[in-house]
Amino acid sequence: MLSAASLLTIILLALSIMGSLVEVNDSPITLPIARRLNVSNGTTNLVQQDKARVTAIKDQSLKHGGHSVPLGNSLGVYLLEVGIGSPATTYDLIVDASTANTWVGAKTPYVSTSTSTFTGESVAVSYQRASFSGYEYIDTVDLGNGLIIAQQSIGVAYHTTGDWGDADGILGLGPVGLTKGSLPDESGTTIPTITNNLHSQGTIHREIVSMYFEPATSAEMTASGELTFGGTVKKEHVGPITYTPTTNANPSSNYWGIDQSISYGSSMIMGPVAGIVDAGTTFIYIATYAFNTYQSATGGTPDAATGLLLISSAQYAALQNLNFNIAGETFSLTPNAQIWPRALNSYIGGSSSGIYLIVADIGMPSSKGYDFINGYAFIERFLTVFDSSRSRVGFANTMYTDATTN
Repeated sequence: MLSAASLLTIILLALSIMGSLVEVNDSPITLPIARRLNVSNGTTNLVQQDKARVTAIKDQSLKHGGHSVPLGNSLGVYLLEVGIGSPATTYDLIVDASTANTWVGAKTPYVSTSTSTFTGESVAVSYQRASFSGYEYIDTVDLGNGLIIAQQSIGVAYHTTGDWGDADGILGLGPVGLTKGSLPDESGTTIPTITNNLHSQGTIHREIVSMYFEPATSAEMTASGELTFGGTVKKEHVGPITYTPTTNANPSSNYWGIDQSISYGSSMIMGPVAGIVDAGTTFIYIATYAFNTYQSATGGTPDAATGLLLISSAQYAALQNLNFNIAGETFSLTPNAQIWPRALNSYIGGSSSGIYLIVADIGMPSSKGYDFINGYAFIERFLTVFDSSRSRVGFANTMYTDATTN
């Protein structure tokens, strides 16, 4: 016969196992996100647009502005269909991890329903070349696949500037600190983000969101990305995920900032320094001294039409890997991953036969706490994990890391 102590041990073990099973069943939830390449306005100088964003991120007076350009003119944004209210109105929102406010109304008007509550607060966010202002509402938000958030703060725009194209607003996935100051009457207050509330309401068991993209190879709108809340899914990465703490260096610490070094082949060209990871920036930007070294090593020449470095076929054949050292692990961009998709050359004003590098000059010297941006060209090759619960960012190889797609 079991003793009372042994029976208690068995009961506690069973409860522990049951608790573990509950956590496992609360698995990450993945949503498809669709890339929209806006080519309706002809050619676009993406470097100029990116540079405006680079400036806005650096400028602390605009730190709430993840977007710094008229987003509808951008060649690449990812949209998620989001339902708000009951019955829900569907809005196409730009997925952005460098801003934290979620808002609607740029195209489709907000519809107040039985779940809508006006807080009486005004809200405003500036994005350098674009902005919105309006009022704060609390409402039910349905992201799809069972991700429903009750009592979520959203901005309802009554005035916007900039060309937002097909987007109704933004789904902000940045650190919660980026919301500070967006309520003008309560400048010291932060607003719980989408990810905050998914976690606090028990929908996800960890405050994590991960991004997975397929490299762009055409101008067609495709559901070529995935957004996963609550963790990661194995099919999206090859091998382990490497995590690194978010940086303490300002201004990168306000965003998803990390520390890294970069080498071209076996030659170190930068680091270790602080910078940010940002899917809303198209290219990879590095400090001026490092860019000059990269340009010299690759033989690239500045192209006035695109703002990018242009290389010859012989120079492309001689390209070496561009290596990002993060937390002791190396993530390498192959030569093919270092060039702009040639099928899209005409949309950036380039020659159809041109070979353009996706590494550009950030336009600032080193040691300023903001020496690089790992933009979309980086994230489309590596699974990227934003982990608020542990103040870290993770990366892993994917099936597209070494793929020849350009």
